Amino acid sequence: MTFLMNSPFLVFFISFFALWLSTYFGVFLRGKREKLNEEEREDFGVILTATLTLLGLIIGFTFSMAISRYDQRQHFEEQEANAIDNVHNRADLLPPADAAKVRALLVDYLRERILFYEDRNQSEIPQLDARTEQLQADIWDTVRTAVAAQQTPVLAMVLSSADGLLGSAGNTQAAWQNRIPIEAWALMGGIAICASLLIGYGMRTAKANSVLVIILVLIVSVSFFLIADIDSPRGGLIHIHPNNLTSLAKSLNR
Repeated sequence: MTFLMNSPFLVFFISFFALWLSTYFGVFLRGKREKLNEEEREDFGVILTATLTLLGLIIGFTFSMAISRYDQRQHFEEQEANAIDNVHNRADLLPPADAAKVRALLVDYLRERILFYEDRNQSEIPQLDARTEQLQADIWDTVRTAVAAQQTPVLAMVLSSADGLLGSAGNTQAAWQNRIPIEAWALMGGIAICASLLIGYGMRTAKANSVLVIILVLIVSVSFFLIADIDSPRGGLIHIHPNNLTSLAKSLNR
């Protein structure tokens, strides 16, 4: 299920064929009984309209969830850049040797954080996280040792900045793991399949509305793809670009 949630294109193809087959399964079920009379067709229209309305509401609600998570990831990227910049600026308060070491570590750390946002290969993330954690530990140990040797309010500001650096990375990690619940996907998919069955069941002829059915199924599948794409940090077409971190890296390398 995790692989599917990280593969928006696969979500599109599965949803398209599942909804298309559901529609024609509805046509098959309709063929097993007599055609709907006018009174039954009126009641059927009410049920179909209510089902499609509910499906639209669920799609809109799920899309809103995906957008909010995307905005959150974007916000934490900006926070990370600010946290790194704060530590770099306050490193001047440390003894010269410690300040130089912290700045060098921050350059490496910034490079790893940019890779975190740009790397699309899920299998490389554990190694990247391990290098990031090691750099975080080195930065924290260097600052903590310097502050412990000379405990002053000024140096305490540097320690506070280093703590903010670690916290910002943790917030980012949590935001990237905060995905649309599987239950929401299951509910949306189930309602879409029921709606497709009803559409097929209500068709007067199997061939006359085939193009319209494909268009409707395509629209719903594209909606699923868009939601999965926005919700997947590394899959699909829409990604968070580390613009703030990249700009900071350019300014530090001047």
